Amino acid sequence: MLPDKWVLARLGHMGDVVLTTGVMEYWRRTRGWTFTCVTRAAWAPLLDGHPAVDEVVAVDDADLAFGPWRSRCRDLAARHADRGLLDLHGVPRTRILARAWKNAVRRYPKRSLARRFYAAAHWRALGRGLARTNVCQRYALAVEAAPPERGELLPRVFLTRRERDEALALLRGAGLAPGIPADSAAAGTEAGAETETETGTGRLLVALHPFATHPNKTWEPDRWRALAARLDEAGLDWFAVGAGDGVFGTPRDFTGRTALRQSCALLERAAVLVTGDSGPMHLACAVSTPVVALFGPTDPAWGFYPAGPADRVLETPGLSCRPCSLHGDRDCGRGRRCLAAITDEAVLGAIGDVLRASPGR
Repeated sequence: MLPDKWVLARLGHMGDVVLTTGVMEYWRRTRGWTFTCVTRAAWAPLLDGHPAVDEVVAVDDADLAFGPWRSRCRDLAARHADRGLLDLHGVPRTRILARAWKNAVRRYPKRSLARRFYAAAHWRALGRGLARTNVCQRYALAVEAAPPERGELLPRVFLTRRERDEALALLRGAGLAPGIPADSAAAGTEAGAETETETGTGRLLVALHPFATHPNKTWEPDRWRALAARLDEAGLDWFAVGAGDGVFGTPRDFTGRTALRQSCALLERAAVLVTGDSGPMHLACAVSTPVVALFGPTDPAWGFYPAGPADRVLETPGLSCRPCSLHGDRDCGRGRRCLAAITDEAVLGAIGDVLRASPGR
C-alpha cells in the first residue's frame, strides 16, 4: 500500500515547478495525499498557500554542491522516513536522494531518450506518440496506471486577498482601470482568505510577456512593440511583466519590478496573456488566465503546450527544421521563420477568440 504522505522533489525550472501544483491538487482531491516539496529557493513562493503542501524545503546553489547535497539527502530521508518519495525531476541529484530513501520511491516517465531522438531525427510518429501526454500527465504517471485528463491537472497558484489588492493598486498606479474581478473560485484562493467581490467597469487588460529563457523562443522586441500599438488601436489596455530589461518603456511595463507572486497576481487581473513558450505562460494558467502562446522552435512532443479550455497556440506548421532542440536554445540560421511567420493579425485574432471563449473574465 502506498503512503498518504510524500516528499516531492522538483528542483527547477520555474515552469516545471508550477506544473507540479495541479498534480498535487489532483492527488489531494482523489487520494487525500499531502506533500513536503523540495525545490529551489527561488521557486518556493509558488507553493505558498497550497492546500496539499505541508512543508517546503528550499535549497540554493550551495546546498546542491555534491557533498552538502548528499548530507541533505540523508537528513531528508531520516526526517521523513514515514513518507514516500516522488521524483518528478529524474536528474542525478534527485536520484542521489532516491538512493538514500528507505520508503516507497516513485519516478515519472521522463522519456529523455525518445525526446532526444525525436529532436535529432524528426520521426513524426514518435513525435505524435510523445504528444499524447503532456508534462502534467507524465508527472501523474509516477503513480497512476493511466494518465488523467489534462483538464484535471491544470496548475494552481493560490493567491491571498492582500496579493490581489496589491496587484490592483499597481495597475491603477500605472493608469490602468482593470474591469475584471479576480475569479477566486476558478483561480484558487489561499485557505481561509476573503474572496473578492468587486465587479469593476474598466477596460479589458491584455498581459504581454515579451521574453523567454532562450531568445529563439520569442518575437523580437520590435514585434512586441508593434503588437502593443495594435492593441491600443483596438481599444484594449495592456501591461507587460517579466524579468530583465523592459521592452516598452512606459509605466505599465512592470518588467523587473515585481516579485514572483506579484507577477501571478497581475496575471490574474488580465483577460489574456500573450507570451512565447515560457514560465509565465504556466503562471497565467495557474491563476486561470487564458493564454495566447507563440510556439516556434519547440513543439507538442515536449509536453508544455497550455491545456486550459480557452488557451490558444499559434505556430507555423510544415517546417522540417522544427523542433530544432529540446529547449529552443540552438542558434537559428533560417531567420527564426517559425516565429517570424506568426503575424500581428493572427495574434489579435487569437486574443479575440480567447475573449469570446471566456466572457466571464
